[in-house]
Amino acid sequence: MPYADLTGVRLFYTDEEEGHTAVLLVHGWGCDSHDWSWQVGPLVDAGFRVIAPDSRGHGRSSVPCEGFDPTDFAADLAELIGLLQVGRVVAVGHSQGGVIVSTLAVERPELVAAAVVVDSPYGLPDHEASGRWQPLLDALGTDNGLERVADALAAVEGERIPDALRNWHRRRVLGMAPAVMRSTLEAFLKEGSVATRSGADEYLRRRRCPVLTVHTHPAQAAWEESTFADPRSRSLSWPEAGHWLHQERADDFNDLVLRWLAGLQAN
Repeated sequence: MPYADLTGVRLFYTDEEEGHTAVLLVHGWGCDSHDWSWQVGPLVDAGFRVIAPDSRGHGRSSVPCEGFDPTDFAADLAELIGLLQVGRVVAVGHSQGGVIVSTLAVERPELVAAAVVVDSPYGLPDHEASGRWQPLLDALGTDNGLERVADALAAVEGERIPDALRNWHRRRVLGMAPAVMRSTLEAFLKEGSVATRSGADEYLRRRRCPVLTVHTHPAQAAWEESTFADPRSRSLSWPEAGHWLHQERADDFNDLVLRWLAGLQAN
């Protein structure tokens, strides 16, 4: 399997090279590129080149001592895109991966043709953000911090997720370096970040490309629609689904993404 030696980090990635337009799949906090196993085949079958990296500190990629701000993760992706010479990509991100691909779209717009964001945790009302995230940040300073995070993520699993997947999601978190988990969350929660509505409103409006978002909470979907700059963007809510909705409802999700991308290509 290929590795990319980038600035200060070695990234593991898979690359299905047969297609033309490249789709870059970006996983979330405490996860890895295997999260996209349900999407790779359908995207390849539809004619896309599919690239799925493990983010720094995650999966088989190296674990640097620093560099866990969303801009650092996005810079890794920009460097990988340049190394592979794939041109503009469709950037797809789940959860924290949605923060990263949105950051890439804002900071390096010449690299992103379109973005798909899956239940990303940004843009919470300011009074809610601290209450949701600060207990986890505090827990990551204790001996059982990873267990606390795994419990919190288990609470947002969908009812249709089988036990084997629940166990897999949990075991990956327990295998993470606590410093990576804490540093990533600290950077996400820094003052003025997209974690809060006040920080996200202005920043996300700088995404000039078309954006497709799918949230599990209707209020988040309605809010995000107000941030779109491109009229081809769409924001949907699947309130009956859990956080890993692209696994829980893989066929529905794949159909949604492929139809939306086909519409972009037709225009």
